[in-house]
Amino acid sequence: MSHTRIHPDGKERCVWVTDDQIYIDYHDQEWGNRATGQRDLFEAIALEGFQAGLSWLTILKRREGFRSAFNGFEIEKVAAFDQEEVVRLLSDERIIRNRAKIEATIHNARLVLTKNLDLKNELWQFAPSDPITQEPDFSWKATSPESDALSAHLRKLGFKFVGSTTMYALMQSTGMIHDHAPNCFRRIRKDS
Repeated sequence: MSHTRIHPDGKERCVWVTDDQIYIDYHDQEWGNRATGQRDLFEAIALEGFQAGLSWLTILKRREGFRSAFNGFEIEKVAAFDQEEVVRLLSDERIIRNRAKIEATIHNARLVLTKNLDLKNELWQFAPSDPITQEPDFSWKATSPESDALSAHLRKLGFKFVGSTTMYALMQSTGMIHDHAPNCFRRIRKDS
């Protein structure tokens, strides 16, 4: 089974990338890049939580709407959201209107503030020592021992919508795990 395909522009990309330009741009410019900023990591937790049960492309197409609706994912602003804000978000067609996910995002923002959490420290401590998926037995996974541990840690802290599969996707998207397929033009080689 091939893990890549050649796109019309001649670039070989991970096979999951469709011909949708927003997906191509995300793959080529973002997916797997190291993210360590507090706001960026909070956004990643929130969006990965919203993605649960949906395709990532669905979230990407609404990401700017999410950013606008959640005040740029500024933690202090999201933590201050009240029930009026929840009602507003439930009627906002630019986002996924799921009450549990909306309330979880607000809850998680409050948790970060009340516990004074440094998300880089909380998340990156679970990054594997070797982030590059091994060849020749490459395969995309849904979870890993590291994502299991990260999920358990965040749940113990009180976070919501942080299951192991969701955390594995977060680890991929934020560069904790480098899962670009062999032959993908974005693949990092161990020998380079």
